[in-house]
Amino acid sequence: MTAGGSRYLKEPFAAHEQRMVATEKIMELQFSQVEQRLGRIEKMIEGLERRLWMTVYGVIAVILTQAIQGVLDFAPG
Repeated sequence: MTAGGSRYLKEPFAAHEQRMVATEKIMELQFSQVEQRLGRIEKMIEGLERRLWMTVYGVIAVILTQAIQGVLDFAPG
C-alpha cells in the first residue's frame, strides 16, 4: 500500500496539470510568433512612412520650383 494516497485521486489532477503546462507552452509560442510578426509589420510601416514623406517633399519641391520659375519668367530682366 502506498503512503501517498490513491492513484485514482491523483491521476486526473496530474493529467490536468500536464494539459495546463502544455497549453501554457503553446500560448507562449503563439505570443512570441505574434510579437515577431508585429515587429516585422512595424518595420514595414516605418519604411512606408519614410517613402510617403519623401513623396510629399518631392511634390512640394516640384510645386515650389514651378512657382519660382513662374516668378522669374515675369520678372523684368
